[in-house]
Amino acid sequence: MDQKQYDYAIIGAGAAGLQLILKMIHDTFFNEKSILILDKDEKNTNDRTWCFWEREETKWDDLAKHTWPYGKFINDNEVIDFDLSPYRYKMVRSADFYRYAKSEITGTSTIEWVKDEVINIENNQIQGSNNPYSATHIFDSRIPQAFHDRQGNYHTLIQHFKGWFIKTKEPIFDRNTFTMMDYRLKWKDSTSFTYVLPISETEALVEFTLFNDQLLMTEEYDEYLRQYIYKYLDIDSYEVTEVEQGLIPMSDYPFQKHHSRYVSKIGTAGGWVRPSSGYSFKNADRYSSMMIENIKAGKRPEKGIATSRFRMYDSIFLNVLSSRNDLGEEIFTRLYTKPDIQSVFRFLDEESNFFEDIKVMFSLNKPQFWRAFFGTFFK
Repeated sequence: MDQKQYDYAIIGAGAAGLQLILKMIHDTFFNEKSILILDKDEKNTNDRTWCFWEREETKWDDLAKHTWPYGKFINDNEVIDFDLSPYRYKMVRSADFYRYAKSEITGTSTIEWVKDEVINIENNQIQGSNNPYSATHIFDSRIPQAFHDRQGNYHTLIQHFKGWFIKTKEPIFDRNTFTMMDYRLKWKDSTSFTYVLPISETEALVEFTLFNDQLLMTEEYDEYLRQYIYKYLDIDSYEVTEVEQGLIPMSDYPFQKHHSRYVSKIGTAGGWVRPSSGYSFKNADRYSSMMIENIKAGKRPEKGIATSRFRMYDSIFLNVLSSRNDLGEEIFTRLYTKPDIQSVFRFLDEESNFFEDIKVMFSLNKPQFWRAFFGTFFK
């Protein structure tokens, strides 16, 4: 079989790969470029849910399952309500996103989507399970093996979670208010909390989440979900309509060292996930735009991406929680209960200036943070 040559190949049809291809579709620079998308899955199920905040209406509003203007933060001592204005918190289900991306791709003649698993990449040659491929440049979302092997001195936690979409017979939920974090139910001395996203008065996603390095057994997540729904939502009769489960690496590992002449790493593998929070969808949107502009300017696609001072802040955060995971509740309480929640959103979106950053860092006011800060800054 002849090996087909492409201008670009995108490995992985997740948020990063599909956001990148959508940017290419809508830029005339790529009208005559041949593009290959390789993924081992069909991407026709709802395998994850992305949530993020935005200040204004964007193209994602049409895909959003729901949006919330208000939020709350809960711990053992208090319930803090906050008005997100001018932001709104938004939920996009992956099945809707995949469907939208496929509809956009269908209208083009230069893009080919192939179901195949990539085994190896050598220079600009791709070896799939079924066929070999070749591309002038490759965008690869596979996490490098060196990360899994824990090669190097870096901090890593895992954001792991299980969520139930539940439906009740009676109206229970406030569809305008989501729960960012509820720390009343915790797994041992860990950073663990429950996340509640009401979709209607009778439907919500309830998700138990941990930021640590120890995965639970499936039944343990289930038990915490049952406890939370019964004890804190005061619901004893409900239907589980859908289940989602996953994990997100949160690490200051230098993913950028795996870029090469022919390969640019994207998504988690490119350092696109904000290590201190696990948020990725908006980063994929922003970094995809940066890559497109770099390509058009004749620069390396990944130039200037995920290498800012915010990586230092993330490293500090991971340093502290790696050594004192029990501090997570206090740290997030200080962060998300600031009178100006919008400043936190700007900080997490990497839109704040250095003085605003220092203000946020000072608000955490933990000696462990300052030791980590000066150790990172002056190393």
